[in-house]
Amino acid sequence: MTGSEDRRVALAVDVGGTKLEAALVRADGSVVDGTRSRRATGPDATFASLRAAIEEVVTHALRGLGSEDELIGAGIGSAGPIDREQGTIVPVNMPQAHGFDLRSAVRDGAAAAVGAPVPTVLAHDGGCLALAESWLGATRGAAASLSIVVSTGVGGGFVVDGRYLPGASGNAGHLGQVHATPELTVEQVASGPASVAWARTQGWTGQQGEDLAKDAAAGDPIARAAIERSARTVGAALADASTLVDLEVVAIGGGFSRVSGDYIELVQAALTATAAHDYSRRTRVVRSGLGDEGPLIGAAALVLR
Repeated sequence: MTGSEDRRVALAVDVGGTKLEAALVRADGSVVDGTRSRRATGPDATFASLRAAIEEVVTHALRGLGSEDELIGAGIGSAGPIDREQGTIVPVNMPQAHGFDLRSAVRDGAAAAVGAPVPTVLAHDGGCLALAESWLGATRGAAASLSIVVSTGVGGGFVVDGRYLPGASGNAGHLGQVHATPELTVEQVASGPASVAWARTQGWTGQQGEDLAKDAAAGDPIARAAIERSARTVGAALADASTLVDLEVVAIGGGFSRVSGDYIELVQAALTATAAHDYSRRTRVVRSGLGDEGPLIGAAALVLR
């Protein structure tokens, strides 16, 4: 690697159901200190609110460009579905943002901040996470892997032989929209908000995932049952995914995956118990190696890798 390559940086933008954030990421995958910031999104996000938030976080990140840094492009990971060709998004958890031209908003905001065109690439956020984990995280060297997030939503992406598999339209890996029952998807059963809602129907009186974690740790049987229900549902879905794709390893991140210290072990147990064949039962479930920086690193990898 030459000295000039060491100075390559990418603008990374991650758009999810609860937050939007951006940062600069160097060629080695490190996030540049002081460039990361976030803004809230949520189910009430609109074209106008997203555009304003993007302008703020992109401008903040690009203020961190050093005089010798070479900005080579912008990578965006977004909650999906996405339209990779048009640059637009149709996020499940942000209904008023359906059709928003995310790629243009980031590209225009970056160009305004640096005074020059910035090549911009859009991908599904689960795919970005998978790319990051296979580059620097928990699935490095795996022949076939899936990386997923269990949080406000559930989603993921595949990497096979070191290559991210976007699918025909860029949406491969939408595990959350696979059906857990004839009526409900995995996301509708296993996500943080869905688990909280289910627990409340059983008589639990907490309000959010953090309350579930605290009460389950204190021995509340309903809170614990909600966590086990989520993990069991995710594990069964992963068993099916592994049967289809012959996965070596699955990495799990996202806020709700940390709701209990044994969540990953619960998912592994459910996968092993549910998988149809020996090869799929051998699939390992591990915790994400990159934590909350994974989606940003993966977005940057769209242009750095």
